[in-house]
Amino acid sequence: MKKGRLTRYLILLLVCCGLFWLYYSNNAPQQDTEADGSFNRDLTPLIYTRHARCRMGCRHIDDSEIKEILQKGKINYSKSDLHSKPDPKYALEGITHDDQQVRIVFAPSKRGMVVITCIDMNEEWECNCN
Repeated sequence: MKKGRLTRYLILLLVCCGLFWLYYSNNAPQQDTEADGSFNRDLTPLIYTRHARCRMGCRHIDDSEIKEILQKGKINYSKSDLHSKPDPKYALEGITHDDQQVRIVFAPSKRGMVVITCIDMNEEWECNCN
């Protein structure tokens, strides 16, 4: 009879552990865009690459929209390259004040925040940037 009671306690313990794991795995905070504090949205000055300026012209994205996404955009980690050398690259996405859904790639560096490129995610613009 002692063996049967021990078995029931072990089963009950396993069920409780499983419920505990399910609850906390579903309710655990998801990776925040800046949970590790590695992305500084206030880094200045903004430095635009020639490629970024060209893409901005083709896609009708202005400086105010770049700054808007830098401040309010959500980091898309699947499109970012945090191990890039010499600086990590962060792809921030959001909707600008003129309703463009964009992705802007930023690279924080010692000189400031470098704007690498910008993409309009809803419209394919003709562009001859090299």
